[in-house]
Amino acid sequence: MSTWDDGSREIDVDEGPTSGRIVDAGSSDEERRVEAALRPRRLADFPGQGRVRDQLGLVLEAARRRAAPPDHVLLSGPPGLGKTTLAMIIAGELEQPIRITSGPAIQHAGDLAAVLSSLVEGEVLFLDEIHRMSRPAEEMLYLAMEDFRVDVIVGKGPGATAIPLELPPFTVVGATTRAGLLPAPLRDRFGFTGHLDYYDTADLVTILTRNAELLGIEADAPGIEQIASRSRGTPRIANRLLRRVRDWAQVHGHGRVDDEAARAALELFDVDAIGLDRLDRAVLEALCTRFGGGPVGLSTLAVAVGEEPDTVETVAEPYLVREGFLIRTPRGRAASPRAWEHLGLTPPRDAVAVAGASGGRLGPEAEQASLPLDEPSA
Repeated sequence: MSTWDDGSREIDVDEGPTSGRIVDAGSSDEERRVEAALRPRRLADFPGQGRVRDQLGLVLEAARRRAAPPDHVLLSGPPGLGKTTLAMIIAGELEQPIRITSGPAIQHAGDLAAVLSSLVEGEVLFLDEIHRMSRPAEEMLYLAMEDFRVDVIVGKGPGATAIPLELPPFTVVGATTRAGLLPAPLRDRFGFTGHLDYYDTADLVTILTRNAELLGIEADAPGIEQIASRSRGTPRIANRLLRRVRDWAQVHGHGRVDDEAARAALELFDVDAIGLDRLDRAVLEALCTRFGGGPVGLSTLAVAVGEEPDTVETVAEPYLVREGFLIRTPRGRAASPRAWEHLGLTPPRDAVAVAGASGGRLGPEAEQASLPLDEPSA
């Protein structure tokens, strides 16, 4: 294992077809071991995301038959849905090494040039959070993706000289949670774009059952289903909750993940029956009890729950909006009837008018209002 100047690491891994070089930004050895054990290594073993899986399978099979690297791949979607896993699967299906780094780690064109110049033919370069790359690095990546070369600038001022550096054919796999922030020239250079959606409970049950076996956890169907139903459609959350329920079962239970252990452990860790956690409920309670259901600006709401506005907007809001608990309006955030019902509170009459229908379902106007808007934040 060697350490680079930017703090990332090049690690030799031996995981069958995905063996190769992985640049890791600093997760612990235990986290890497657990994640490596749980990641499927073939596309056929990847649960859920059927449309993306079939499309990606076609792209990879065609590339194998041509004996050429496939087109560059862009994966978008919320955190925790498997973008990194799919990148490693792509390398495994192609039987090529993979180099992993991230947008925030590449702040200068020279950082990217150092990575690109060390790639071998057919290698997969995985760029996580690609929308956070610096602009000079993005412009260098355009040329590298399209023409497989980079121009290295030597010298400064009028005497500066651009030296073209030819690169072997390779495949870029980019991952982003905010595809709208990618500049159009960069998006256009990806030959395949796949968007990952939240998983349904049945797919999460499949994932948890497999992972429980890999981790040596004794579990029964009711316990697995209880965890899956509270995982917000996200495998990363499901795997984390599985380990916490295992801990509870080992300390307070009989060492088995069953329905009783799952309910008791998730209650201890403040995860309710539909997956809302402490922050989610704090946001809803502040909206309903302090601001009469809203609307209220994001900054004011964040102060009320003791969090930063970015935390409320990126961590709590996506799930609350998707499940119909929160409505985004031009004047701020508002609670839907479903939020009042979930908290066991009676909404005032003016709060009911914010949503278009009962039972927490949004009407057409509220659906439109729930879209991201440029709104007052205080």
